Amino acid sequence: MSSGAIETLNDLLRDALANRPRPDMFRFKREGRWQEVSSAEFGERVRRASQGLVSLGVQPGDRVAILSENRLEWAIADMAVLGAAAVDVPIYPTLLPEQIAYILRDSGPRVAFCSTREQAEKLLSVRERVPSLEHIVTFDPVDRAGLLPLPKLEQLGQVRIGEHPQDYDERAGRVVRDDLATIIYTSGTTGDPKGVMLTHDNLVQNVLNIGHVVEIGPSDSCLSFLPLSHVFERTVGYYFMVHRGVQINYAESIEAVPQNMLEVRPTVVVSVPRLYEKIYARVMSMAAAGSPAKRRIFAWAKEVGREVVARKLSGKPLGLGLRMQHKLADALVFAKLRARTGGRIRFFASGGAPLSKEIAEFFYSAGLTILEGYGLTETSPVISVNTPERLRFGSVGPPIPNVEVRIAEDGEILTRSRSVMKGYYNKPEATAEVLVDGWFHTGDIGRLDEDGFLYITDRKKDIIVTAGGKNIAPQPTENRLKLNKYIAEAALIGDRRKYVVALIVPDFEELEKLAAELGLETGDRRRLLDDPRIREAFQRAIDEVNVHLPRYEQIKKFALLDRPFSIESGELTPTLKVKRRVIEEKFRDVIDSLYGG
Repeated sequence: MSSGAIETLNDLLRDALANRPRPDMFRFKREGRWQEVSSAEFGERVRRASQGLVSLGVQPGDRVAILSENRLEWAIADMAVLGAAAVDVPIYPTLLPEQIAYILRDSGPRVAFCSTREQAEKLLSVRERVPSLEHIVTFDPVDRAGLLPLPKLEQLGQVRIGEHPQDYDERAGRVVRDDLATIIYTSGTTGDPKGVMLTHDNLVQNVLNIGHVVEIGPSDSCLSFLPLSHVFERTVGYYFMVHRGVQINYAESIEAVPQNMLEVRPTVVVSVPRLYEKIYARVMSMAAAGSPAKRRIFAWAKEVGREVVARKLSGKPLGLGLRMQHKLADALVFAKLRARTGGRIRFFASGGAPLSKEIAEFFYSAGLTILEGYGLTETSPVISVNTPERLRFGSVGPPIPNVEVRIAEDGEILTRSRSVMKGYYNKPEATAEVLVDGWFHTGDIGRLDEDGFLYITDRKKDIIVTAGGKNIAPQPTENRLKLNKYIAEAALIGDRRKYVVALIVPDFEELEKLAAELGLETGDRRRLLDDPRIREAFQRAIDEVNVHLPRYEQIKKFALLDRPFSIESGELTPTLKVKRRVIEEKFRDVIDSLYGG
């Protein structure tokens, strides 16, 4: 391997530290103030932590778990594990002890990093069931026996560096591209999670191939808030940013993202559609609450924006009149939206679930481009992405360079590239099912247009087949429903049933406003949802969607749920995708009542 080649994640870090050093590589907020960490400090802490792991007996190929929220120490632990030629196993901090125990028993780590007292308690509660686990390293100080604080691990590493000054570089340098880097357990909308084995080459190739079509660099700054345990944030929001010398800012929490965005003023944000849906819903709600004059101005600006988008994307000139109208619409409406994102956004990236075309077009008209892409954990993850130069709303863009895509006879999307996983850990049969002749079977249904843009129709497993034999893709309808300000989440049901019904989670904040307008009490949520006037508002929302659907796809009945779907209760994946099987099981009585028994 030449000294300049990037073939492993260790090479990627070495290259970034040597060629794109910065005094503020990472930033995080502590006690109300943003703190900066330089490339040099990060590199030293990685080196010490990595040698600390070696002092604990970690050997090449050993597994090391990371159970933590997004923070600087996550990145230190990750690079330390890789530098020790070991394999890391990220675990979502939202998981329950039983789910964590399953992953630990399956992967067999010798060491586990964790963030807080809460996460340490989870590990301690399952430790006896995980015979491989020898050490638990905590990021925060936790006063409990059997725990090793991260600073102590780094001290052990410092001692070893004094005794073996070349060991870290030699060990990291012996890692080759086909070595396993990580086992990522899919959150799984069905069944037990599977451990996806990704090599250094899988991840590095994805980073390099994204770089051929998405241009960012040291003048950029990103806000990190999606879970680093998920491959989307890890590859795109972390490794890709490190590779390009972009400053990474860790959000305090998901709830703090709007405020942190104003403070950090990022140029790039990587997110799932839920963030954009929330921003859009808030803008629509504020517009609806304005005076009649403000509502008319907003409706006019939205229409002007739609016309501008249509002309820009079809390559037609705007014309002087439309340009002047858009300039006025921008001053009155769109500039305020940009200001709420910090005012410096070059582009948003969206993945993990389908993004509504209407939302993407609205953001674009406001000068906020959302680059929607597509991928899976098994593909490291990016398969395709829209770019500022090649953009088509409703699609997930063309395949990125060096990634092949074809559509099987049944409509399933197949892909082949160096970013496709090695296989599922301890599951050769499951691996053989999805990897056939080098092609990975995604389980998604889609099509390629004449210009090579990929469109996703739905998950193969999510397709509803009605009792009448009609095939229905639920996600497009669910996304249309969620455009309504009163609807936070929707799940369509109808497999092997006579007709389609919907389970609806209201946006309770908007619902309370409506209740106040109607003079209704909000203390008893169930009673409120059963009120005919409230149900009428939701029926109108459903009627507005039904009018665009063929009769067999129309929603015949609906139920309003009195609590949100959540990750903790198992109804959502950590990237906020609905787990249909879980929902059908948990709300079986509600569903049965909609079918009359």
